Amino acid sequence: MARNLLRNPNGDEQLESWDLTENGGNLWKVEEMPGDCGHEFCNEEVTKYFATSFELCLKRQVIDLLEEGYSPDQLDTQPPVTVKDWFCGRTDCGCTYQMTTCLLDENKEILQEYKHGPETLDPEADCSWRQVTHTFSDYGPGMRFISFEHGGHDTSFWEGWFGVRVTGSSVTLDV
Repeated sequence: MARNLLRNPNGDEQLESWDLTENGGNLWKVEEMPGDCGHEFCNEEVTKYFATSFELCLKRQVIDLLEEGYSPDQLDTQPPVTVKDWFCGRTDCGCTYQMTTCLLDENKEILQEYKHGPETLDPEADCSWRQVTHTFSDYGPGMRFISFEHGGHDTSFWEGWFGVRVTGSSVTLDV
């Protein structure tokens, strides 16, 4: 099984390893599963999630693939890159979720990009945990970095942490 290149994907180390690119409202927060007005998660090993607030909250990691031990030759074969992320809303407040992943060259110029959302979750409908998955291929030689960014906010602008919840994020290379 390919290793997850994201550090601290579930909030076990609070916000360590994440660059908080947007930290609006009451800021990012790590909470215990299932949380107030929350949903059970499908993996008992995941016990925490990141919660967003009433203004946009986004967090990012940029993975240096050479530092992770991949050679330029390995990367230039264009191995499949798979991105996965879990997100959900609360049962009492709507929210939006978004995720952007970019494959970058040595100058951090975009080779290929995938965007999910913004997607709005309605508490009157199913807002339980769901997974978004995307696999990159045929992106050309030169990939040296991967940027992964996700987050959102609530749709009622309530003070606190009523926005989208994210956990279980992963970025893997099939080398």
